[in-house]
Amino acid sequence: MTEHTVLIVDDEPDIRDLLDITLTRMGITTHTAENLAQARALLERHRPHLCLTDMNLPDGNGIELVAWIQQHLPSTPVAVITAYGNMETAIESLKAGAFDFVSKPVELPRLRELIQTALRLSEPGPSTAIEPDEQGLLLGNSPQIRKLRNQTRKLARSQAPVFISGESGSGKELVARMIHLQGPRRDGPFVAVNCGAIPSELMESEFFGHKKGSFTGAVENKAGLFRSADGGTLFLDEVADLPLAMQVKLLRAIQEKAVRPVGDTQEIPVDIRVLSATHKNLPELVAQGQFRQDLFYRINVIELSVPPLRDRADDIPLLANHILRRMADEYDCDPATLTPAAIAELQRYRFPGNVRELENILERAFTLCDEDRIDAGDLSLGSAPGPSLTQQIAASDPDGGASAAHVPEGEIDLEGYLEAIERQAIEKALEATRWNKTAAAKRLGISFRALRYRLKKLGME
Repeated sequence: MTEHTVLIVDDEPDIRDLLDITLTRMGITTHTAENLAQARALLERHRPHLCLTDMNLPDGNGIELVAWIQQHLPSTPVAVITAYGNMETAIESLKAGAFDFVSKPVELPRLRELIQTALRLSEPGPSTAIEPDEQGLLLGNSPQIRKLRNQTRKLARSQAPVFISGESGSGKELVARMIHLQGPRRDGPFVAVNCGAIPSELMESEFFGHKKGSFTGAVENKAGLFRSADGGTLFLDEVADLPLAMQVKLLRAIQEKAVRPVGDTQEIPVDIRVLSATHKNLPELVAQGQFRQDLFYRINVIELSVPPLRDRADDIPLLANHILRRMADEYDCDPATLTPAAIAELQRYRFPGNVRELENILERAFTLCDEDRIDAGDLSLGSAPGPSLTQQIAASDPDGGASAAHVPEGEIDLEGYLEAIERQAIEKALEATRWNKTAAAKRLGISFRALRYRLKKLGME
């Protein structure tokens, strides 16, 4: 087991002694300094696993020490002790590169959590904890994507809130997951929530939980998203969609690092890192009064921009081949290849839906192409898309399909309804051909690959 060392920098002897005793009881070796000059000398000699510094020092301040360590010992995390309630100073230290901060008077449980999280950075682990499939959508050799990968690695070593901006479908959640998986919280949960998908009347309960009986329908205790992410990362996707009333409560929970479940009188501490994202222009919404400025500054300590796919067209062949290999593995088919004409067509396309749209285009072409080759015409780019697989099946099935399906009254689950039509048409085609898949595919007017794909996707194998 690694013997950890921590440098404590504070000009108040009582604070130094308190921190020294606390860390020693945790089995950590400590060195202490009362000013910047002593701290720099000790850092050069001992290279500790963590530096814990007060903000106000006789010969400077903690942010100067953060900057010095960033330059000379970038692998050493720094935590800053700030005055109570001085959030501006705390945010300034995070922007300078501090790992995290703790406010005076120092709460020892919070301090211990911070130290344990910081020291995990020095523990041996994989250089990347990302699954190959997840890593794939950040594949590429373009300057933009190399810069983005470097930024995620650097930000993974901090606890600073990160705001991820980028167009819809560009991979913001993947970037958030990479930050989580490459940092000291990688063994904790990663909880992603689409803020725009939660009804406003349920938001407080969803985020903070509730006690049994606190309102009609609360038949049992619920932890909520914040507590589910305890020890890990909470990713707030489409944070711009939060109503103003919820923004106030969210700000308090982030600042206080505690939540109060609906119907409870006690706040419950939570140890999470908050990452957020939206495809909307958040500064513009702040100017319009639709998003709180104080919350914006709290979640936007560091901004990370995800480039649109059209700005890195040279990465498209690598991305496309990765996606096709993944589809082939998933549906147990031979991988399809893109012709040079198809690659050129993809590189010319603007991709308003970014990587998500590329996946959808390739999924359709993968299922409908012949002889394992996807040509430019199979992509249906620059024109109205061809008929969907459901439409093809329904149109080619004279015995039933869409024409035989009854459309129910009122609201329907469209995806489920269309899948039911496909399932019905495929079953009839298989029965009519005595379960000969090649003949059934021909009867349905689709390729054998497309039939295998739908059987797998619909769970009909």
